[in-house]
Amino acid sequence: MAIKISDRAAKRIREIREAENRPDGCKLRIGVAGGGCSGLSYKIDFDEKEPDSNSKDQIFESQGIPVVVDMRSFLYLAGTELDYSDGLQGKGFHFINPNASRTCSCGESFAV
Repeated sequence: MAIKISDRAAKRIREIREAENRPDGCKLRIGVAGGGCSGLSYKIDFDEKEPDSNSKDQIFESQGIPVVVDMRSFLYLAGTELDYSDGLQGKGFHFINPNASRTCSCGESFAV
């Protein structure tokens, strides 16, 4: 089960990548770290380096955007969709994670 990127999120990722002058082959790195109100927080950033041959990173492509996830994070994120909203109720990226048993009210952390 790969990680998917919605049309809105893909559009915004391309806008940010262009504004930051990132190369076209730049990957989106998604991960999980301990912390936040619910125990685990999402991480998202660009990754320009090539994976080394010993890496256990999972690599996907969604909406033409390469996505890289470390194996530990992938256990929590398999099947997740990354979406983007620019509405009045909260502007930014949102994770729709079928593995989360609960999330905090701000949506930035979760528990399994």
